[in-house]
Amino acid sequence: MDIDLLGNVFFAMVRTGTPLLLVALGELICEKSGVLNLGQEGMMLFGAVVGFIAAYSTGNLWLGVLLAMVAGLLLSSLFALVALAFNANQVATGLALTIFGVGLSTFVGASWVGKPLIGFEPVALPWLSSLPVIGRMLFAQDVLVYLSFGLFALVAWVLLKSRLGLIIQAVGENPDAASAMGLPVLRVRTLAVLFGGAMAGLAGAYLSLAYTPMWAENMSAGRGWIALALVVFASWRVGRLLLGAYLFGLASILHLVAQGVGLAIPSNLLAMLPYVATIVVLVLLSRDGLRTRLYAPVSLGQPWQPGH
Repeated sequence: MDIDLLGNVFFAMVRTGTPLLLVALGELICEKSGVLNLGQEGMMLFGAVVGFIAAYSTGNLWLGVLLAMVAGLLLSSLFALVALAFNANQVATGLALTIFGVGLSTFVGASWVGKPLIGFEPVALPWLSSLPVIGRMLFAQDVLVYLSFGLFALVAWVLLKSRLGLIIQAVGENPDAASAMGLPVLRVRTLAVLFGGAMAGLAGAYLSLAYTPMWAENMSAGRGWIALALVVFASWRVGRLLLGAYLFGLASILHLVAQGVGLAIPSNLLAMLPYVATIVVLVLLSRDGLRTRLYAPVSLGQPWQPGH
């Protein structure tokens, strides 16, 4: 494999891993606060269709991004209302949210399927983009990829270095003790859920405005579910999340790599790799349940009400 092909592979790996990274960062904050939201797929798709319609109708891509995040935030607020305020089962609520979001996106986007749009173009940074291998990978991406780098750094700083991160993790580990210390448990969890929804909407906007600038039904292709597995794969640690997102991104483009180097492997077989990798990762993690529980937030998925 020559150096140019390697650079192209890494370039595509980062692009393909970006929506996974965005969704997983939001879900990480959500789960660190003790809330399990399985509605990522539905929020991604609704954000994608709302962002596309807004950008296509107005010609303003950034307005599309903003409204996509608002769309994800609105659906996540519905989850917060049902699961946190009404104390419903979080797993059932998240699954219902995914079904609702997928159906709503299909209904809203029915007349927008296949319409062309000029999306975000790559922006090469002078000098840096000409570096071998990593130049195009890191410094010749579109602005939403650069934004994902910044959001990763922000989330890492919040969780590892800030008081806010300590509050989020305290709420996720022991909400009763956090409440006794005067921390607003439900408010922290609600804000974490809303952040996760906004990030899912942003990931949807990336799909419809940058990765493949168009709207198509179910264009997320299960990325929301992969991101949920990715958080577990990363053991709820933000550094591993970045690595895992790009590894899954690489698995998603291996069929293109195989074609580029002339390997006689059916492309459909290689296209299955991200989903096979997800299953394999979950099976391997389930073999060591003690280790998984060691890193998982103690109150993850457990309902909580003041005074109970």
